[in-house]
Amino acid sequence: MLARMVNSLPNGLSQQITKLYFQAYSTSNTEAVGMYPKKAKGIKCRTFVNTPVVLRNQRRAHSTPEHHQFGRMDVKILPALKDNYMYLLIDKRTNQAAIIDPVEPETVLRAVCEHGVNLTTVLTTHHHWDHAGGNQELVKKIPNIEVYGGDDRIGALTKKVEHNTIFNIGNMVVQCLFTPCHTAGHICYFVTTPDEANDSIVFTGDTLFLAGCGRFFEGTAEQMYGAMSILGSLPDNTKVYCGHEYTVQNLKFAAHVEPKNEHIKNKLEWAIQRREDGKPTVPSTISEEKQINPFMRVVEPAVMIHAGAKDAIDTMRSIRLEKDTFQ
Repeated sequence: MLARMVNSLPNGLSQQITKLYFQAYSTSNTEAVGMYPKKAKGIKCRTFVNTPVVLRNQRRAHSTPEHHQFGRMDVKILPALKDNYMYLLIDKRTNQAAIIDPVEPETVLRAVCEHGVNLTTVLTTHHHWDHAGGNQELVKKIPNIEVYGGDDRIGALTKKVEHNTIFNIGNMVVQCLFTPCHTAGHICYFVTTPDEANDSIVFTGDTLFLAGCGRFFEGTAEQMYGAMSILGSLPDNTKVYCGHEYTVQNLKFAAHVEPKNEHIKNKLEWAIQRREDGKPTVPSTISEEKQINPFMRVVEPAVMIHAGAKDAIDTMRSIRLEKDTFQ
């Protein structure tokens, strides 16, 4: 209820309230970084050599950063705030890179210097401060960087996109998927390389989580069903990198909805161990989500029976309302 009230306020006010909340509960990394001998185009990397991360509250990051390597592209997971994820996406052939939802610009710049990449692009999934709140500061530090997004409320936006807008970052092909519901202008980014059919990634922001979906702040059950259908049509082996570390709670709810689903039980055990070890649970795959995510399973009889609904839309509406108050 409180979240909906804040979201209904004028954009500038709601963004400021959200910013104060996340700054108060941030779990930014406390560890100093080592020497970064590589150069990053347009960035004074010496600024970041042997300098401790500036902290708001002296807490550790919520997860360990991880570097995932694929054939022609890499993804560096950058934990942020209380439970957010930023992602540094790197094209190996050209060394060009994009950052997804850079709410903590200093952390982003450190990663750019560490990997010696040319950061050319910001991919913003939606306008909420915990995703877009670092855009303006990052643009000040890298003046020629392009900021993509689907909503005029996104800070420092330079390239507004819509469904099926396609562009390149180096040799990587980025396809924009319009998935309104959590916000009216939400975009997911589907990334492939032209010479590798087996490697595909989607950055889903707050639309699709591992075993969950975002709250319907500015949309309807019909829209979220449409978004799940769009994402569900991607190749099954597509890696899913979402915007928050909500996995354990999502899987507990999924197990509540489908107590006999062994895929959910096994994934929950795995996720609990990952979180106890301080490791991220992302990515999942589209294939996995079809097995464990109740919001991708609204046509399954067991989910519909749990919801007491007769069609997919009513099922979506019912289980999202239930999830809003699930403990």
